[in-house]
Amino acid sequence: PARHFDTRTTEPVSFFLSSLEELLAWQPDSNDDFNVSAVPLAKRQPSLRSKRPRTLVCHDMRGGYLEDRFIQGSATRNPYVFYHWRYIDIFVYFSHHTVTIPPVCWTNAAHRNGVPVLGTFITEWTDGEKLCEAFLAGGEEAYHAVSEQLARIAQHYRFDGWLVNVENTLSAAAVRNLPPFLRHLTAQVHSDVPGGLVIWYDSVLQNGALRWQNELNEENRVFFDACDGLFTNYNWKEEHLERTRGLAGPRHTDVYVGVDVFARGDVIGGGFDTDKSLRLIRQHDLSAAIFAPGWVYEHLGAENFLHNENKFWGLLAEYLPTHSICTLPLATSFSLGMGTSRFLAGKEEEAGPWYDLSAQEIQPLYLEREGRLSTSCCLQDAWRGGSSLRLQGTISPGEERVAIRLFSLQMPAPPKLFLTLLYKLEGPHADDVAVALELTTWDSGTCHEGNVTSLPEPNGRHHPRFLPAPPPGLAKLLAACDRGSHGWTSRCYELDLQDCSLRDLSLLVSRHQPSPQETPFTCLLGEVRVLDAASVAASPPQVQSLTASQLWWQ
Repeated sequence: PARHFDTRTTEPVSFFLSSLEELLAWQPDSNDDFNVSAVPLAKRQPSLRSKRPRTLVCHDMRGGYLEDRFIQGSATRNPYVFYHWRYIDIFVYFSHHTVTIPPVCWTNAAHRNGVPVLGTFITEWTDGEKLCEAFLAGGEEAYHAVSEQLARIAQHYRFDGWLVNVENTLSAAAVRNLPPFLRHLTAQVHSDVPGGLVIWYDSVLQNGALRWQNELNEENRVFFDACDGLFTNYNWKEEHLERTRGLAGPRHTDVYVGVDVFARGDVIGGGFDTDKSLRLIRQHDLSAAIFAPGWVYEHLGAENFLHNENKFWGLLAEYLPTHSICTLPLATSFSLGMGTSRFLAGKEEEAGPWYDLSAQEIQPLYLEREGRLSTSCCLQDAWRGGSSLRLQGTISPGEERVAIRLFSLQMPAPPKLFLTLLYKLEGPHADDVAVALELTTWDSGTCHEGNVTSLPEPNGRHHPRFLPAPPPGLAKLLAACDRGSHGWTSRCYELDLQDCSLRDLSLLVSRHQPSPQETPFTCLLGEVRVLDAASVAASPPQVQSLTASQLWWQ
């Protein structure tokens, strides 16, 4: 069927639904299997239930379903990717089709990094009025059918809920049924999708008029009360934030104040001034909804995209609380799900552009310290996938080393950890520095390293012991301990901890000799793994009952 497969290439594609009829007729279909997310939502801290102000990203690019619709990837040069997952809480895929089902590659990438994904249910213009009249103006049976279908779709494709956007006027009968529809949809999503969410966009009022309020007020509060959150329109001023904060009460973090990165209309700041808007939003302890951050790609162009993207998010980082990983194993080769070549074990396997967000791996913190340190993606060389992580910086005169945070962690430490690292030092000072991994633990009176001889440094810094060869029984998993290849250096470490809680994983870059000069360094990270020794020793489950269907040999 044309909906599930590209008519030109026969490749499976992600799709949307264009009408109420299509929504009500939707059923799971065996052609659908490609579209079901294969990656469960990773746990992270703090969870969405915490009362910390959150950050929602609403992705709206040229109508949606571009190269990201190809489920098995495409040969796209300079594609748009998003990878600052540690800094955001919710990802919305937006388009102007009635029912926007997020392309599965986005759900896979977001879930791997612990971020829930929402689709969009939108009605607009005169067609939207007719559509709303059809399912809202009648009895509860009609709107129950719609909310049940929307919840079933999210459950089937394994994404996490809906942004609901009614951008047309409503009759008195239709607007009367809107709050009960939202309540029913929210209840259905909560019961069908663990951790599911329904967020309402600030558009129509309780009398059915279409008038954007740019705030939470008595005219739109009834919709906020019926679901998990409100996404406000973009043309607010500080007084709107003050009123919103007062009215929202204990639910203030459920208000996502809209920031249009394209800065259309009368806004505080967009583009590289988006931080001005965010500063005010956070001063009032509200959540933020960053709309169309693809501005970086669309407005400034694809060529220098990765550099501009790091600049854009770097300017906002002060206002974006980050998230911690809370489960092991943690293993990543930092691939963005795109590249100009594909690498395996440090060797270029295939030259040529590729794009497949499902292949994006767990992403680290991207740190920028003015002139002292930067974390970025290197497409020219990688251990596996399409890219490695480039860390550039300087060790100041008089300092011995610098620690670069890669991941924030929040979990009890198992008694024994194995860590592995693949790296490559570049540049004229490559021989002057050494790299290693450092784990920090949260301060507690009881935490200590297992072998009493090596006392940890104060403030819980642990430097795992270097393993020259893999321990017996783990030779296969830790095969690369003592042998990198193609210029990559491979290292394995172990660390025994008792009654500790993990806090940060950092790369430690230190000089061999003290020096009165500053020492610049460039290090490529190809892979990092943190493994719980107990679960590593267990043999992996055998794959069973593998089937292949719908094969077409060419």
